[in-house]
Amino acid sequence: MRPASVVLAVLGLLLARSSPVAAHEIPSRVTVLAFVKPEPGHLRVLLRVPLESMRDVDFPLRGPGYLDIERSEPLLLHAARVWLAGSLSLYEEDRVLSDARIVGARISLPSDRSFASYDSALAHITRAPRDTTTALFWKQALLDVAIDYPIASVTSRFSLDPTLARLGVRTTTVLRFLAPNGAERAYEYVGDPGLVRLDPRWHQAALRFVSLGFHHILDGIDHLLFIFCLVIPFRRLRPLVAIITSFTAAHCLTLAASVLGFAPDALWFPPLIEVLIAVSIVYMALENIVGPKLERRWVVAFGFGLVHGFGFSFALRESLQFAGAHLATSLLAFNVGVEIGQLLVLAIAVPALALLFRHVVAERMGTIIASALVAHTAWHWMLDRAAVLGQYRFRWPAIDTAFVLSAMRLVMLLLIVVGLGWALSAGMRRLAGRSQMGEVGAE
Repeated sequence: MRPASVVLAVLGLLLARSSPVAAHEIPSRVTVLAFVKPEPGHLRVLLRVPLESMRDVDFPLRGPGYLDIERSEPLLLHAARVWLAGSLSLYEEDRVLSDARIVGARISLPSDRSFASYDSALAHITRAPRDTTTALFWKQALLDVAIDYPIASVTSRFSLDPTLARLGVRTTTVLRFLAPNGAERAYEYVGDPGLVRLDPRWHQAALRFVSLGFHHILDGIDHLLFIFCLVIPFRRLRPLVAIITSFTAAHCLTLAASVLGFAPDALWFPPLIEVLIAVSIVYMALENIVGPKLERRWVVAFGFGLVHGFGFSFALRESLQFAGAHLATSLLAFNVGVEIGQLLVLAIAVPALALLFRHVVAERMGTIIASALVAHTAWHWMLDRAAVLGQYRFRWPAIDTAFVLSAMRLVMLLLIVVGLGWALSAGMRRLAGRSQMGEVGAE
């Protein structure tokens, strides 16, 4: 070989033996494991994240992409401070916790199971011996960090506002809060959830779920179209009260039943509900075209309200983890938020329809045109959602104890539905009687 070729070969081997991690793309999926525990004098946070999510830190490598663990250790504190401690805002009551101190940081193997519990994770980070000779590919390495925040009392109420979503394209965080009384509360969320109150008071949970219900009804275009179809032909106060009351009572019932475990937990059930919601909009729009009647409209609104309640529950289930110990309060608050959103929609839709039918188009013609447009949109939703539902395979459940218990819960739910329907029917008869008496008095 020529002398120049020998020199180039030696330089190439040296660079391959000790080269830093080159700039790399944002990881597509990142999972963060976290513990938060108040202890005398400090609030301790334990974190486990993939090392590849520390994108601006050049960790040295050796060989064909193996992490040089010994030479990487001086960089771990910098990575933990910039990417983790800098992405966490913690509060004691309403006071921001500052002076975060990183008490431990180490590289872990993907096979390590120390984060199964708080004690084993803490022992692994702070006291376990370090093996710097392991051949570990750098994209498989994990970074474990322990951070302490000084606090005044372990009995305070703590909150967390994380911004760890920047670690990956889709960042999932599994957080466990260990309360001073020994209770453990688990959270799992995607992205940045905003302020998470780890032990909320009842009014804090209520405000959060009122806001959640309000924004859910405004973001749900299918629910809005259904309400729009309800009020197109009925804009006087008394019919509106009857129709909206029956719809509200029905969806509150199935929403609570689903949250409490009375709804089927099969994979095909949510797609089925989405199809039925689209069917409800199509049916209501076609009934507007044919000509609705109040005595039938409230019954239809009640039946489809049961379906929409299950739809609301799918959005609520993932958020109930933030309710703390106030499940009933949060459930009621979510319903209140939904009703506030519905009233806002009615407050806008009813006057807008009145102006439209008074100055633009005749009422009957406008009802037919608006309902036809809604029916056309919902028809396409129904077909698309039915195609998704067709991809699920329905299997008859095995007749066992679990099936019997589920059947008993379903029977209880049906009895409650029948009782609520009977009570609403009696109320509607009284309302109709008063309406007739008013008409007679007017004559």
